[in-house]
Amino acid sequence: MNALSSPPDTEPRPAERVSIHAWLAKAQPFTFSALIHAVLVLILGGSVLLKVQEEAPDFTAEGGDLVSNETVTVTPPETKPDLQPTEFSPTNDAAAPSVSAPSAVIAALTTSAQANVSLNASPTLSPTLKMTTDLKKPLTMAPPALKGTLSKDMATRIAGFTAGWAKGGTASMSRPLKSREFQFTAYLAKYQGGDWDSTIWMRDNEIGGGSLANLLYLVGKLSKGKIDAEPQLVPLDLSSDEIFVKKPPFIWFTGHRDFKLTDQEVTNLAEYLRSGGCLWGDSSVPGQRSRFDIAFRREMLRLVPPGEQWLTLPPNHPIYASNYFPEIREAPAGINFYHEPVYGLLGYGGALAILYTANDYGDMWQFGLDENYEFDTTRDQKRRMVAINEEMWNRRNLYFRNIEPKALLETYKFGTNVIVHLLTRWEDKVRNAPRAF
Repeated sequence: MNALSSPPDTEPRPAERVSIHAWLAKAQPFTFSALIHAVLVLILGGSVLLKVQEEAPDFTAEGGDLVSNETVTVTPPETKPDLQPTEFSPTNDAAAPSVSAPSAVIAALTTSAQANVSLNASPTLSPTLKMTTDLKKPLTMAPPALKGTLSKDMATRIAGFTAGWAKGGTASMSRPLKSREFQFTAYLAKYQGGDWDSTIWMRDNEIGGGSLANLLYLVGKLSKGKIDAEPQLVPLDLSSDEIFVKKPPFIWFTGHRDFKLTDQEVTNLAEYLRSGGCLWGDSSVPGQRSRFDIAFRREMLRLVPPGEQWLTLPPNHPIYASNYFPEIREAPAGINFYHEPVYGLLGYGGALAILYTANDYGDMWQFGLDENYEFDTTRDQKRRMVAINEEMWNRRNLYFRNIEPKALLETYKFGTNVIVHLLTRWEDKVRNAPRAF
């Protein structure tokens, strides 16, 4: 047969057969791996390969009171409103600026009594410091205050309560103020829950000296003996009925700490104010927003008619104008040069019922002055200073500043003005009331 007409050779050559076998041998691991991956993908393709486990809480307990295994759902806090900056509106020279304090800021000012406190200033001659409280008042509260002229019954009641303060009684009212004579006993308030003795020192359960004793002594000196005042050696328990027997023109109320008056103290003090008395509060921590400052403002609102607000006494108030020392035209600087104004609450009849000084005059008055109005450094038989707190004396001008005779004398003159006003503030109201006797 001719070679050109013979059929083609379809069998692979020996060299080609060896090459294919070698390739298959080399590709066998790859093929096996691909098959395994394909099987895994088909089996596990719908499952999660990695499961994130939820961690247990750091603290667990099996029935203890301090830790609970319950699931707690935490809701996101509400979005707080934006605090607007304080706005000041221009006023005349005699008026105070209008201050709008954000309620969220004021709400942060709290005490252990859980009272909501708000501070606002009124654009008037005497700015108003508003204080609100949610404390429940006792059920024995009196009717709202009577402004202006006293009623016949109220005038009779107040005249009887105040009759013993001025020598000569009502007949002395027509005489010049500095020629009149007064005699009374002053009391230190002993209340529950606070350090009521912060500016006095006690000896054998009696007042041995300090702020109230020094104040009354200097008032006698400055008035040339016409104001005869002695401190009651035993502090006055505000929950007792003694307050209505002694009939003091004012009760000195001081401290450092937060406190809350008992219901009996509130009842007694509210009745005392309606009868014609006055509470004089003086913070032993100068300035605003101390624990005592917040507590005193809050608790005193429980004693006055509903709706009364804290007032700043203006320069034309009788405490300054037409008083014993008319050159004292404002509240003088107190300890460490604090210079807060005098605050007050009006009571039944519209007269000043509660007076509050926040300059810590009580610590100033732990330094007495002698007859020459210099530091009284005399000592008793046991070598104790009679009229000076020795610890404060050793630290004067270090921790306690503004302690020097000139500054002290100014505060004692101011104290004299306050006491004279408290002794005489009812006289015109009683005299102009409808005749009841």
